[in-house]
Amino acid sequence: MTTLFRFISGFFKFIARCLAFFRSLLFNLLFLAVIVIVIYSIWGSEKTVLQDDTILRLSISGNVVEQTSQRDPFGGYGRWFLGLPDEPNETVLQDILDAVAQAENDPQISALLLDLKQMGSIGLNQMETIGRALSDFKRSGKPIISAEDYYSQNQYYLASHADSLFLNPMGGVNLHGFGLYRFYFKDALDKLKVDFHVFQVGTYKSALEPITRNSMSAEDRRQTRAWLSALWKNYTADVAEQRSLQPEDIDDYINSIPTNLQKVGGDTAKLALSYGLVDELKTRKEVRSYLAQIAGSDGENGLNIISLTNYLGYVEPSRNGSESGAEQVALIVAQGTIVTGESHPGTIGAETISKLLQRAGKDDRIKSVVLRIDSGGGSAFASELIRQEILALKNSGKPLVVSMGSFAASGGYWIAADADEIWASANTLTGSIGIFMALPTFDTVLNQGGIHRDGVGTTNLAAGIDLSKPLSDELRAAIELNLQNGYDRFISLVAEGRGMDRTRVEALAQGKVYAGEKAKEIGLVDELGTLDQAIEAAAGQAGMTDYTITTLLPPLSWWDRLFYQIGAETKSWLRTKVIFSSLFKALEPTLTTLQSFLIFPDPNGMYAHCMINNIE
Repeated sequence: MTTLFRFISGFFKFIARCLAFFRSLLFNLLFLAVIVIVIYSIWGSEKTVLQDDTILRLSISGNVVEQTSQRDPFGGYGRWFLGLPDEPNETVLQDILDAVAQAENDPQISALLLDLKQMGSIGLNQMETIGRALSDFKRSGKPIISAEDYYSQNQYYLASHADSLFLNPMGGVNLHGFGLYRFYFKDALDKLKVDFHVFQVGTYKSALEPITRNSMSAEDRRQTRAWLSALWKNYTADVAEQRSLQPEDIDDYINSIPTNLQKVGGDTAKLALSYGLVDELKTRKEVRSYLAQIAGSDGENGLNIISLTNYLGYVEPSRNGSESGAEQVALIVAQGTIVTGESHPGTIGAETISKLLQRAGKDDRIKSVVLRIDSGGGSAFASELIRQEILALKNSGKPLVVSMGSFAASGGYWIAADADEIWASANTLTGSIGIFMALPTFDTVLNQGGIHRDGVGTTNLAAGIDLSKPLSDELRAAIELNLQNGYDRFISLVAEGRGMDRTRVEALAQGKVYAGEKAKEIGLVDELGTLDQAIEAAAGQAGMTDYTITTLLPPLSWWDRLFYQIGAETKSWLRTKVIFSSLFKALEPTLTTLQSFLIFPDPNGMYAHCMINNIE
């Protein structure tokens, strides 16, 4: 027996020594890699001069975001060291705009080539902003070319701004309209004997319908159809204007697809050409020949073409606030699900945003603040913490203007309501003023398995929220009262922040979602416009005419950045695989909502969240 114990002890000691060795090896390799990268950055990274007649390939890779969640810890060489693709899995919207603006006046840039093959999720308001930048680029007289094998609906919106729009003869243009479809789990939960106790205020608050119903409610169907129709109207109007078509032509292209395809023998490329959606059908070789007429040669690889990632090395960021001593407008980006604690990729941490607001309040150079919100909400408690810091900033005498991104709904509107001005785009989704609470109990399934729980306590609530027991009448009543109080608080802060009558706000609330134009019409939004216009408004509020813009970023250790980037690359890789891609697309709206109250819990279990993701 002693020999056995010695063997077991020796085995685990061996394992421990192996782990220690590999840990030491990993850290030593990382340390050496940092040294190599620093040396290469100093001596081996001399910037080359752009050649004449260079084409800027506007490579929009991955999701288009307001602010990147993976800052490279190695100053741009981390991707090379990790063996990752040259193109990132995120593209920052402002990087696109800065590059296009500089290319417009760059004498070395002769044309712009849209590269949309790897484009991921993007909001309609982001596409509208990029489209406006492309239209401004055309003032230079330089051509914009788009040449793809196939166009998805979002890709085609941007491609429609091209002077020359080419499609592979074996390709097609997949326009299908906007829709919102979800999985519903009520029957599954019933079969699993999981009792979900749902509390919500707001007739149209549909975030929890997937666990309480097997289909979309009439109320949710009505409101969803309204905002989907508004966004589709904007989409077709923009595309039709760029392609000299009528919006009805696009609807007919979709709705009459069997008849239309029959006319062209089932050839989707010819169908797109016949409707004027593309200018010409060209093979890849023909596209290269066309580009050769515009671009010069680098002598080795053929055409002078520079990618967006590389061109950004020549671009001065527009919002770095580099001028010392200059008065500043501070930009703070709040993107993702609102949660307590610190921000992580895909979340708005109340502690992180609060610290940035405090920093803006203490910096004498900062005279006003723009809060860019792109969020469907999340924790009501976290939303309130951020709102309290906004009030503190305003009390210091510094104006705060909110600029809404694709979404600023529910908790996103909670933190926006007290702004001095609220700006949105026509394609922003906002409102969804309502809150909910969801609590599962497993007593039925446990009892069915012969497992029971019993005991005594000194009060009716001694057991607290016990998921193994039925929800008591006292606890149910307390939750309902607390939820109603939270909803009343939401209504009151919106009424006070917007200077509206409470009765009016109650009529607009009930969880209803509105597109930007409707939101402005009913008073939830002050102006329709871009982030740049919101920044100008914030500067005007502070009486500034000469100022710089500085983006406030939370501090992040290089170690955190490294692992965030590795995690994001893994997720991006999974998205490229067909079997995983379809699952991600189908489940992501539901999983995004579930994570807000299962993974990032609110201290009170109370959520102001709108279950709408980017649509396509």
